[in-house]
Amino acid sequence: MFDPVNKPEHYNMGEIECIDYIKQVLGLEGFIAYCRGNAMKYQHRAEYKGKYLEDMRKHNWYSNKATEALEELYASQSISDT
Repeated sequence: MFDPVNKPEHYNMGEIECIDYIKQVLGLEGFIAYCRGNAMKYQHRAEYKGKYLEDMRKHNWYSNKATEALEELYASQSISDT
């Protein structure tokens, strides 16, 4: 089923999903920066593109990916953020 936010068809055409490939190439710190940048982009343009709700969902999706990667980074370095 087509899901433009969580699983866009055009990002799942090969053996590895595009977001996983980007994470693999950039490493955790680079991936966190990439996700934060995309979250900012979607939040900024949401009002102007004509798909406000979809873009805000994409903003949330990238924010969640950044958070997950940050948790992974902290766990690998035995860092606590509490």
